[in-house]
Amino acid sequence: MKLGASEGQIHHDAKDCCSGETQIPVKQKHEHNHADHDGHDHDGHDHDGHDHGNAADDGLLKSRWMLWVSLALLLGFLFVTFILKIEVNRNLEIVSMLAAYVLAGNKTIATAFRRVMRGDFFNEFTLMTIATIGAFYIGEFSEGVAVMIFYEIGELFQDMAVSRSKRSIKALLDIRPEQVTVIRDGKDVQIAPGSVAIGETIVVKAGEKVALDGILKSLHGTFNTAALTGESVPDQKSRNEAVLAGMINTEKSVEVEVTALFKDSKLSRILEMVQEATGRKAPTQLLISRLAKIYTPIVFLLAVLIILLPYFFVENYGFDQWLYRGMVFLVIACPCALTISIPLGYFGGIGLASRNGILVKGANFLDVITKIDTLVSDKTGTLTKGVFKVQKVETTLDIKDFISKTASLESYSTHPVAKAVVSHASDLALIKPTEVEEISGHGLKGKVGADSLLAGNLKLLDKFQVAYPKELANIAETIVAVAVNGSYAGYITIADEIKEDALQTVAELKKLGIETIMLSGDKEAVVSHIAGQLQIGRSYGNLLPEDKVRIVEQLKADGKHIAFAGDGVNDAPVIALADVGIAMGALGSDVAIETADIVIQNDQPLKIASAIKVGKITKGIVYQNISAAMGVKVLVMILGAGGIATLWEAVFADVGVALLAILNAFRIQGKKI
Repeated sequence: MKLGASEGQIHHDAKDCCSGETQIPVKQKHEHNHADHDGHDHDGHDHDGHDHGNAADDGLLKSRWMLWVSLALLLGFLFVTFILKIEVNRNLEIVSMLAAYVLAGNKTIATAFRRVMRGDFFNEFTLMTIATIGAFYIGEFSEGVAVMIFYEIGELFQDMAVSRSKRSIKALLDIRPEQVTVIRDGKDVQIAPGSVAIGETIVVKAGEKVALDGILKSLHGTFNTAALTGESVPDQKSRNEAVLAGMINTEKSVEVEVTALFKDSKLSRILEMVQEATGRKAPTQLLISRLAKIYTPIVFLLAVLIILLPYFFVENYGFDQWLYRGMVFLVIACPCALTISIPLGYFGGIGLASRNGILVKGANFLDVITKIDTLVSDKTGTLTKGVFKVQKVETTLDIKDFISKTASLESYSTHPVAKAVVSHASDLALIKPTEVEEISGHGLKGKVGADSLLAGNLKLLDKFQVAYPKELANIAETIVAVAVNGSYAGYITIADEIKEDALQTVAELKKLGIETIMLSGDKEAVVSHIAGQLQIGRSYGNLLPEDKVRIVEQLKADGKHIAFAGDGVNDAPVIALADVGIAMGALGSDVAIETADIVIQNDQPLKIASAIKVGKITKGIVYQNISAAMGVKVLVMILGAGGIATLWEAVFADVGVALLAILNAFRIQGKKI
């Protein structure tokens, strides 16, 4: 499922309520194609049918004018007969109630007929049509009309609920500008973002949204990144720093050189992830779907047995009396409260996470993350800032020549340590390296000018049998050891900072009963030092990517439910292996982000705890809805079968449970984490 620049409607392979499937589509603002509504499959009731982009709830209310006329007819009849105590002519009652019934239920009746003609008998439309026609058959005209009216009102509330959920996600969808100012031939030209090429320069005025990813060409800029990260604190950018689509320029006009096409921007990928997430069902949803396919035929069978079976066991059997009880049973049995409120709950959880800078790629991951008991985390870029600075340079060569050669080789790598070395050599002339080979978990090998260089950790020198002073192994900081032409030439120490919220993250996870384990390719002394500062009980250093995989596999074999958080290319295999893979999205590699199940947009590890809280909130509300809906339905079904509950009570119980479940699902969107 892809979301391009002009695409936007997602269908979820959805069916109607009684088949247990529900669709919550998301449209972009210029989507006007209504020909293909295969969503909630209400053939006139579908939950997307009246939401034209930013249509408000009053649009839905006005579109159901026939329902309100029907309700007025019913209330008028009840007022005359029960309040004024006026006896209405039987023929007039039949005509007025029949008119009200057709006005309210014409779409449901027509849909039921089409479904039956297609061989699909067991659905909510047929269920409601049979129940109401049965009420008319036994002379309970007002009750039959009431059942249809309140069923339609329940459908209207469901439409409004889905519309509101869609709009909460559309706030994220609509942050992409439709026009962008690009400099061409020295002039400012207004064009669509999709027409801008890589390397062109765009102008972003104060208050405007950045349309494409790029690097800042102006000296300074201040941006609001809340749409991407959930954080409203202004982000100060300097020349040549990355600027992402979706950020808002808060001060003077700036120029940005485009580095990615519109469809490839981080924001487009974020939106794609969010929309795809609504199509991935949680185990709870799948269970309800499977049960509903069995549940509906059983309900019909039980209703038939309630009507016919007493004939053989009850004296003075009256068909109309037992038909009425069967109709009550059918009305209350409709599982719409479950099949709309459950996906709404998960959709709300995905929306809550998105607003807090957490991208959850599917409702199933909201379920799985609540079972996590162990967080395995990478160190660099996840718990530490990954912004390294050179602390010390020791060499037997000329220091400037040593730094220049080492930085020249390291310029080939995008690793934070390599970037620190290159940054330290900013005042020196670098030589383009040749024959460069990146040795995973070790470092780099290549030629700088006429010299052969090795630059990496001590394992790299061991691998190539280069002798070095033994005391290097005792240095706690990250070290870049260098060999020139097969001989040890010196080392550079690099320091990394712990993220401000890393310690709080570990503490929050402990409160949630989750152990934190740190893995790193860095040397054991550095890893142990960082782990001690963060109060992490278990940590492992000197790890290659395959070592991380082995440790996580062992933890899973021990029965642990694992979430792995990382940011680099070498973390992708472990992210894929974990029960829940978490990627740091701002600085993380594209491979890690694509592989992950959850993406933390602002790189704050504390958001991992927030994601777990969102999962627990969502699961709690979903299970509340399941328990309440099933409890009330079973009770009223028993009362209806026993002749205690009437059609009035059945319809109020059905609609009431559905509304309560929907309102409960909406509580998720207002939660603070």
